[in-house]
Amino acid sequence: MSELPERVEGEILNRRLLLRGQKILVAVSGGVDSMVLLQTLSSLASKNRWEICVAHFNHHLRGRASNADEKLVRRTAEKLRLKFFNGGADVKKFAAQSKLSIEMAARKLRHEFLARVAREQKISTIALAHHADDQVELFFLRLLRGAGGSGLTGMKWQSPSPADKKVRLVRPLLGCAKNELLAFAREQKIEFRDDASNASTDFLRNRIRNELLPWLRKKYQPGLDKNILRVMEIVGAEAEYVTTAAQNWQHGRTDLPVSQAARQHFFCGLDFDKLPVAIQRKALQQQLIAAGVPVDFDLIEQLRAAAGKWVSVSPDISIARNGAGEIELRRETMTQFDLAEIELNLQGRAGQVTFAGKKIHWKISAQKKFLVPPLKTGVEYFDADKIGGDIILRHWHAGDRFQPIGLKAAVKLQDLFVNAKIPAARRRDLVLATTGDGEIFWVEGLRIGECFKLTPETKRHLGLRCQSAAATPLSGARASRE
Repeated sequence: MSELPERVEGEILNRRLLLRGQKILVAVSGGVDSMVLLQTLSSLASKNRWEICVAHFNHHLRGRASNADEKLVRRTAEKLRLKFFNGGADVKKFAAQSKLSIEMAARKLRHEFLARVAREQKISTIALAHHADDQVELFFLRLLRGAGGSGLTGMKWQSPSPADKKVRLVRPLLGCAKNELLAFAREQKIEFRDDASNASTDFLRNRIRNELLPWLRKKYQPGLDKNILRVMEIVGAEAEYVTTAAQNWQHGRTDLPVSQAARQHFFCGLDFDKLPVAIQRKALQQQLIAAGVPVDFDLIEQLRAAAGKWVSVSPDISIARNGAGEIELRRETMTQFDLAEIELNLQGRAGQVTFAGKKIHWKISAQKKFLVPPLKTGVEYFDADKIGGDIILRHWHAGDRFQPIGLKAAVKLQDLFVNAKIPAARRRDLVLATTGDGEIFWVEGLRIGECFKLTPETKRHLGLRCQSAAATPLSGARASRE
């Protein structure tokens, strides 16, 4: 007889996941993990005086197979004489409307359904069937997406529901491996259904589960899962310490349980620039989250690098941190974006067009050998063949990204405007040019595009002049000399 139920009960009691006599809502999909969880908790219910209810959410992603999953869960609940609650939604439609991935849309709808049932039935705890293999997959999933220490910690044994903070999620199987659950299901003759979509390579998690992890176990480390779980434990503890240190620093406290020497090293008289980098990052991250600002590593690094440097986080909001490490938000004057544009065909050798009250002159010249055109006020030069035969003149749009000459990657045009100290009222008046494919290669008053500069391989160059633009350095010509 398997010892799985006893192990699970031990984890539940030691970690205080469930209390005697409480109501529990068990989320059951019909797969082996959740069916084993349901059978295990049901077998322990009498001893612990638990009142178990079953909830199933139909994602309607697999047609008849999805309906068959629901029928199995309903039938099992009836057999165990447990209350059954079902719900469902058109996940694909919701994903398209909300601009979410299928996976994220399904997760959001599922959690909202579970939290709603829990509230209606006055249940404070929902049991989920995540297990140790899920933890390992999540580690690599978040690693590939660039998560930090807190993200690499993985799922916790208990946490608040993302749909309702008053509802608690518990994961009693988090210490069990997938093969243990399969073995228990076979031993106890537990009926379950396989989800064919788990084999699909359309989802990154499936590719990690079915391709990456088996390859790593076979070629590099047979004990991969054990090692990764240990790393997650270590990273989680360190991330928790850094979080606590950052919180204490923000509140002016230095009462962490460390020696006086260590305290002096970590806090340095509450001088932000002398704090360890990890604590600087965490302190900024916490403030950004509290302010409702979307957080990413690049934003934190820009703020951390220098006090008083304003960084755009949306078309109308910029943010900076002061010398004390406190973030400040500045709201820019917001006007409507000008959606006017004109398409220009570069036929012949030269021409001009009037757009937004400005005259744009252009001229294409052959370049038999690499010679930098003479500097002319207000004129920029580009590789004509890289730009192509059609260009579009327009104004700045929300979300525009541009790679100026000298930068290794495209950045938000809004950030360039802020750094160049171009007033908000003027930004929407500036003219920019894109290729026929929509890639920006010129912005009035800024540097030219990195990918379109003149090089020794250039065969023809395009000269562009905006008659009403302020005189700007010919950064395109100068860069081609370097």
